[in-house]
Amino acid sequence: MARHRVVDHIVGYLAAAGVDHIFGVDGANIEDLYDAAHYRADITAVLAKHEFSAATMADGYSRSGAGLGVVAATSGGGCLNTVPGLGEALASRVPVLALIGQAPMSLDGRGSFQDTSGRNGALDAQALFSAVSVYCKRVLTPQDILTALPEAIAAARTGGPAVLLLPKDIQQATLDVVNGSAVPVGRRNAHVGNPHPIARALQNVDGPVTIIAGEQVARDDARAELERLRSLLRARVACVPDAKDVAGTPGMGSSSAVGVTGVMGHPGVADAISESALCLVVGTRMTVTARGGLDDALRSARVYSIGAETPYLPCTHVHTEDLRASLSLLTSALSGHGRPARVRVPDAVRRSELRPPAHDCPGIRYRDALTVLDRALPDGTDIVVDAGNIGASAIHHLPVRRGGRFIVALGMGGMGYSFGAGIGMTFGRGADSADRTVVIAGDGSFFMHGMEIHTALQYRLPITFVLFDNHAHAMCVTREQVFYGDQYSYNRFGPSRLGAGLAAMFPELRSVDVDDIGALPAALAGALDVQGPSVISIECSADEIPPFAAFLGNAADAVSQPHIEKDHRNVAARA
Repeated sequence: MARHRVVDHIVGYLAAAGVDHIFGVDGANIEDLYDAAHYRADITAVLAKHEFSAATMADGYSRSGAGLGVVAATSGGGCLNTVPGLGEALASRVPVLALIGQAPMSLDGRGSFQDTSGRNGALDAQALFSAVSVYCKRVLTPQDILTALPEAIAAARTGGPAVLLLPKDIQQATLDVVNGSAVPVGRRNAHVGNPHPIARALQNVDGPVTIIAGEQVARDDARAELERLRSLLRARVACVPDAKDVAGTPGMGSSSAVGVTGVMGHPGVADAISESALCLVVGTRMTVTARGGLDDALRSARVYSIGAETPYLPCTHVHTEDLRASLSLLTSALSGHGRPARVRVPDAVRRSELRPPAHDCPGIRYRDALTVLDRALPDGTDIVVDAGNIGASAIHHLPVRRGGRFIVALGMGGMGYSFGAGIGMTFGRGADSADRTVVIAGDGSFFMHGMEIHTALQYRLPITFVLFDNHAHAMCVTREQVFYGDQYSYNRFGPSRLGAGLAAMFPELRSVDVDDIGALPAALAGALDVQGPSVISIECSADEIPPFAAFLGNAADAVSQPHIEKDHRNVAARA
C-alpha cells in the first residue's frame, strides 16, 4: 500500500482536528477513504444503509455538540442521495463536512459511469453541491487538498455544510508532505457583535421582557450565558421549535418558560409578547414555522435581535457569530450601575396548549402516549423527533429532559431524518454512555429510512425507536380532511405490525407492538432497560388532528363533514 496518499492526509487531518467518526456508504469512488480510516485507531468509519441517513447522522452528531459531523459518499446516485440531508444542514446552519467521491479525472467528459465532472454534457457536481453548501470545491491536484481541507472545515464551522469533490485518482495520489506536518485549522475568527444598542434599550425599558431563544444558542453552546441574561432581566423565555432544549421548558422547573413558539407551539407565547415592553430574539431568524400566530404580537412589541443572521421580521438587529461572547458582554453591560431600573417581573407564567378536536377512532391518542413517555424517560435522555403529525405532537407535549437534547429538523423537514440523526447523536455522546437516545417517528418516516434501525443494531447503540403507526402519511391525510373535504385519500397505507415485523427480521432486536395505552408503561420500561437498541410500535389513528395551529381553524368543520364517495380507482385504498 502507498502511504501518505491524499486520503491518508484527509483522515489524519480530521482526526487531529477532533473528528472521531465518519458516516457514509462505501463504494468504488470512496473506498480509498474507508481504506485509510481502517488503519487509524482514532477515527471510526460508520456504515449506514443509505446516504441520506449518513448525512443526517453527520447532522445529528454535529447538533449533539460532539464536533464536526463528516459524511462520505461515492459518486453517482450515492452522492445525489446526500443532497436532501445537506439541504437540511444548510437550512438549519449545521456544521457538516461532505467528502464526495467522483470518477477518475482521466475519464471526465468521456461517458464514464457516474461522471459528474460537468464536462461534455455530464452532470455538474460542482454546481449541484454549491447550491446546498456554504463551501464547495473540486480538488484537481493532490497538493490542493492541503488548502482545500482546512478551508472547508473552517467554512463548515461557521454554520452549514462544506463539500469536497474528490476524484478517485486524486484520492489515491501520493502527497509530497507528511500527513502530520499540517496543523488543523480551528474555527475562523468569529465576529463578536457589540450589543450596545440592545443594552441601551434594556436599560430604558419600562415593563416585562420576553426572550425568544433560537438554534444558534445551541450551536454556539450559549445556554449558560442566555440563562444569566434571563435571570438578570427576570424575563420570560420561549424557544423556537427546533431549539426546544436551549432554555427552560414548562413542567421542567422553570417558572419563566412559556413554551414553544409557532404553529406547533403554545398560545401563551403570544400573550407574553403582547404584554412585554420589549421582545429580545436571540440566535434565530424566526421562520414562518417559528413565528406562526405571533405576527400581531410581534408588530405590537419593540423587537430587538442578536445573532448571526437577521430575522424575517422588522427589528433592530445586532450581528454576532459568537453568542457566548456577545451575551456575556450584554449581561456585563446590564450589571452594576448599568442594571435596568424599571424591568418588571411578570405575573406567574400561564400554561397553555393548543386544543385539537376530540377524537374517538381506534388507537392510542398522541397526547396519551406522550404523557406515558414523559413519565418514563429519565434525565439525560436525548430525544430526536421526525416531521409530521407525530413530530408536532411531540414538540407540543413532550418536555425536554434535564441534561438531554431535543432535536427536530425543520429546515427542510425531510421525513426519516430522525433515524440517522439519532444514530449520529448517540455516537457523538458515546455508544457506551449510560444515557439513551429516543427517536420518535411515524410509520411514513419509518418506511422511508427506518432500516437504519439495523445500523443501530449492528453497532449495539442504546437507542429506543418509538414508532407511531397510523398506517398513513398522517399530516397529508389531515390536509385532505381539512382543506379538501375528506373526499378521497392518496395517503393511507395498508395495515402493518412494525414491532412484530422488525422482531422477525432481526431476532436480536427487542421489538413490540402496543395497541392499548394500559400496556405502554411496561413496554417502555422494558425497551429502555435493554442493552442496545429497542423498538416500540404504537397503534394510533391517522384521523386524529394534531396540535398544529394551521389545521385547527377548520378542523372542527372538517371532522364533522360526511364522507363523499368519489372515483377511487386512481388512489390508494383507505385503510
